[in-house]
Amino acid sequence: MRAIELIACFFVVFTASCNSDKNNPHTVSFLSAENVIQVRDTKAAMIFHFVINAYPVNTRDISVNYTTKDLSAVSGKDYIAVSGTLTIPANQSTGIIDVTVTPDSLRQNDLTFILELSSPVNASLSTLQAFGTIQNLGTYLSVDNTGYTSASGYPGMTLVWRDEFTGKTLDNGSWTCETGGSGWGNNELEYYTNSLNNSFLTGGYLVIEARKETMGSNNYTSARIISKDKKTFTYGRIDIRAKLPKGQGIWPALWMLGNNISQQGFGWPACGEIDIMELLGHESSKVYGTVHWGISGQGSTHIGGNTTLTTGDFSGSFHVFSLQWNTSKLTFLVDDVAFFTANKTDVGANYPFDKPFFFIMNVAVGGNWPGNPNSSTAFPQRMLVDYVRVFQ
Repeated sequence: MRAIELIACFFVVFTASCNSDKNNPHTVSFLSAENVIQVRDTKAAMIFHFVINAYPVNTRDISVNYTTKDLSAVSGKDYIAVSGTLTIPANQSTGIIDVTVTPDSLRQNDLTFILELSSPVNASLSTLQAFGTIQNLGTYLSVDNTGYTSASGYPGMTLVWRDEFTGKTLDNGSWTCETGGSGWGNNELEYYTNSLNNSFLTGGYLVIEARKETMGSNNYTSARIISKDKKTFTYGRIDIRAKLPKGQGIWPALWMLGNNISQQGFGWPACGEIDIMELLGHESSKVYGTVHWGISGQGSTHIGGNTTLTTGDFSGSFHVFSLQWNTSKLTFLVDDVAFFTANKTDVGANYPFDKPFFFIMNVAVGGNWPGNPNSSTAFPQRMLVDYVRVFQ
């Protein structure tokens, strides 16, 4: 069972005045209810415990009627409807109303229902409601697989490595989830986690999910997955089939860094950077391909190009982002159409693109280039990766 997060708050306005002396037999208590926010279990039913508080404590029994009502959560599907009368015995300050939430592995937005109280005895309230919020962080998504698909092979080349993401969990022999929320050199706003909240496999796809939620001093979470020291390559053809997120401040990328980045003298940008695909969420029909190089610890020199879809955007269906890389040039393609080539002669001195490089797949939130999210940005946002294939 997942860890459960309970967040309680009091929010109701009450109408009656009362004597706050708990020793007065005619004391009328005020009632308040605590909201419940809880992560839904994917395998077993779970209980939302709604706490009803009485203040001041009453010397007489308190009773109140209760019933559940649907909002976005549907009774019989998401939770079991309840109704009845709660009694808080004399001299006790709380009572509990339990609501059963059904299991579900579907990844979807939060669902909410209401617990409504009425007709109190020896207590006062106007309209009292508590909200039950079901967080749905299961690992099943229904994925529309339409879009472009690349060839399974190329003349004169052999498939040397691939990840089709068909397992239940990410292959630790190929990938590592980096963690942290330091801004990553770009003043980004997300905290990268290794949690299933932000990256998981479903039905043969890798999902990287950016969420609006607080972690430490960061107001967003996401994932950044790398193959450093595990799967590295020099030259060949790389195909990555993916469906991209969109929205102001959303910044998905499929890219590579030199595996020597941790060595003395080869820190960024000396290690080299190959951006197979970057997208700015407010320009969701345009992607960029770029190479960076330079002297370790200094600003980079870079050249690149971009291409724009004639119809639709990159969130609507899958596309294949490719790199053709040999000793003399790097060519960037979308759906087998080349849109930019970086020649070795364009780079000149300090050429880093003749050494092993590793993969990075991430969805950043905010940063120097895309800018920050605004009120138009919807969360969560997801990048789905169907496969990564390397031919040499």
